[in-house]
Amino acid sequence: MNDDSILVTPEMATVLRPLSKSGSMTVDELAEVVGMPHVKVEQLTSRLSIEKLTVREVKTISRVVLTKEGREIIEKGLPENQIIKVLKKKSDGIPITQLSSLVDLTKQAVNAGIGNLRNAGLIKIDKGLLILVEPAKRLNQELEDVLKSLSEDPLSPFTGEIQTALSNRGFIELKEKQQTTVSITDFGSKALSNIQIIETVSRLTPDQIRSGDWRSLQLKSYNITSRPKAYPTGRKHPYLMFLDEVKQKLVGLGFTEMRGPLVESEFWNFDALFQAQDHSAREWSDIYTIKHPTHGNLPKDQNLVKNVQKVHETGEPVGSRGWRYRWDPRKAAQLILRPQGTSVSARTLYNLKIPSKYFCIARCYRPDSVDAVHLSEFNQLEGISCDPSITFRTLLGLLKTFAIEIAGATKVRFKPDYYPFTSPSAELSAFHPKLGFIEFGGSGIFRPEVTAPFGISDPVIAWGLGVDRLYMVKRGINDIRELFTQDLNWLRKVPLT
Repeated sequence: MNDDSILVTPEMATVLRPLSKSGSMTVDELAEVVGMPHVKVEQLTSRLSIEKLTVREVKTISRVVLTKEGREIIEKGLPENQIIKVLKKKSDGIPITQLSSLVDLTKQAVNAGIGNLRNAGLIKIDKGLLILVEPAKRLNQELEDVLKSLSEDPLSPFTGEIQTALSNRGFIELKEKQQTTVSITDFGSKALSNIQIIETVSRLTPDQIRSGDWRSLQLKSYNITSRPKAYPTGRKHPYLMFLDEVKQKLVGLGFTEMRGPLVESEFWNFDALFQAQDHSAREWSDIYTIKHPTHGNLPKDQNLVKNVQKVHETGEPVGSRGWRYRWDPRKAAQLILRPQGTSVSARTLYNLKIPSKYFCIARCYRPDSVDAVHLSEFNQLEGISCDPSITFRTLLGLLKTFAIEIAGATKVRFKPDYYPFTSPSAELSAFHPKLGFIEFGGSGIFRPEVTAPFGISDPVIAWGLGVDRLYMVKRGINDIRELFTQDLNWLRKVPLT
């Protein structure tokens, strides 16, 4: 054997030879050329690198992937353009309530399409009718064109603004992948003609040891500095850990957890909170109604029902004007998916102990357009506290403590707001390093019209915070959808505390 020869296995030589012609290739390309599994080529190129015959360069590459919704848009067009197509056939307009049945879209997509058309000034809503007011033309055609080009060429270039728009609407997602490029070195090219191919073994048998044959065998070398493959263990979801942490902190502050049903009657969600029966938040665009059964039962306590009816109709016994209409018990009995955690607070006001303080983390549902800070299904941190000495200043101090200690916020601000069931009211916002100030939620002191029907005369402070957004600030997350991602890399690496 020549002393200057380089000892390699047949498999190593098989991988090295194609590199001598091309200079460099990705591991994927090399695996296809030599007809070996990707993992095997990774191992062989690592061993060649140890012998200085090749060098490996690992890069993270990003590629845009069409989602299921994005592929549907290529087929059917954007929701706004599907709506335009339907409206063109009815010049006198279409009732909004019938639109979902005329287009093959979810209620959420219909809402997004209507919003985009209104922003563009192409439609108007008159007495529940959706009317096309501009000559029919396609909207956001560029988005449709980009989606089509991506389906044909995943590397098709487009601007950052378009990417953001497509990503926010859930039509595309950005996926990252590790790509390894292997290049042959000058030493490898020169040594290729002087390579001595040998058979190696990684394990000796008892017979080879007894007979002495092991002396003529070439043992496979091992890199004892390389790290073994990591096998991540299962653990609780980081966001669920955060929710447990929030509960522990509130219990530590003396709060008692309250509970309520996901399917709720409008009585507890709206009427008991002095929210008018013709309020826009009770329309189809802001709540999910239950298809079967459509209605439930009002509370068995008829005195409570009558008190709520009286305060709505006349404002008695608190001396206000009320809403000045005939209160409809049928409307109050309608069943909905809980759109706000305040319904749990309303239930807790019944037989409320004074003094006391309660909280709950309520799962809520609203037909919102999904974006970086909105989901149609979300968690709300709801709380109330009743004490004869409690003030609005107490409420603001408590909310500031939540934002700083639970979310780790560095900047907090309040601004006046309006809610039908609280006065005075305030909105809490905290600063996010990328998104700026984002709203955490609303708060205030329950109006007498809310507490009087329950026989409560002491002040009750209340708040409802988007706990999903609290976690976004705590972890520096830029998109609320990441909380429910299936990205295993994020799930394994994000800190639990």
